[in-house]
Amino acid sequence: MENGNSISGDKPTVMVTNDDGIDAPGLRALVAALVSTNLFHVLVFAPDSERSAASHCVSWQRVVTVKKVDVPGATAFAVSGTPADSTSLGISKKIFPSVPDLVVSGINLGCNCGYDIVYSGTVGGAREAFFHGIPSVAVSYDCYNMVGQKLNVDDFTLCAEASIPIITAMLSEIKNKTYPQNCFLNINVPREVANNKGYRLTKQGKCFYKMGWTQVTSEAQEGTTSPTKVMEIKPPENTEVCTEESALSTKEEHLVFKLDTAEPPAVDNDDTDYSSLQAGYITVTPLSALSPAEIDSVSFFKKWLPGVCERFSSTL
Repeated sequence: MENGNSISGDKPTVMVTNDDGIDAPGLRALVAALVSTNLFHVLVFAPDSERSAASHCVSWQRVVTVKKVDVPGATAFAVSGTPADSTSLGISKKIFPSVPDLVVSGINLGCNCGYDIVYSGTVGGAREAFFHGIPSVAVSYDCYNMVGQKLNVDDFTLCAEASIPIITAMLSEIKNKTYPQNCFLNINVPREVANNKGYRLTKQGKCFYKMGWTQVTSEAQEGTTSPTKVMEIKPPENTEVCTEESALSTKEEHLVFKLDTAEPPAVDNDDTDYSSLQAGYITVTPLSALSPAEIDSVSFFKKWLPGVCERFSSTL
């Protein structure tokens, strides 16, 4: 794959991004693991703060700022944008002189399996590289299922070390120009990472965390940046000023809701990402730009669509 770097005779370049922010323990552990091998040039181009569940959102009509930060062993920049922004700008040659050989997005705090992949900013960061023809991989750690246990930084180190063989193997195929260009990879590491059962190739399942909405009294109640307010704006001259009663009415109608997890996903079939992850495997799932429809659905529409066309023609 031609990407502006000369892998042969030199270290390949790996660019790291994520959706938890440049200071997240998962990203720092991944960078440290990559640097410790002394096999790669490591770049970091990641959001300056958490952008979880950003999916493939981009800052279409908003400028982003870039600031150099200190990440030991790497050349690193923080971006005031989304994971997809970070990847897009990082591979644009506006900051770095050449395009990386591989983009790694992660390590995410929490798994990204099944339909939840659609919400994932971690997967969005990897997908953006795929759109541009650059090999990429998203890495996530199923740490949030560890009920009652405190997150251990050492576990992120183990996750990163478990990812290195895949990253190294991908770069070997890239060097030999044998790496497939029609997919990118999504890796999920089980919560008991030290006792994992090895790698398993899986397909994307259908599970997802069903969300629910809870009404709260104010934004401040849920620890957001500021309490719910009614903004006071001085009206221009000759403009009718709202009365205190109408202002109170407006404030009372300002309802506040918080999105939360309603119930955990059900386990899919044995060969899917989430079920294999829960069984203790490190799952490796090839993805494309959009998940393909099931074969039986495609077969149905092949038979269905001609009939629709016939009925449509008869109405003309």
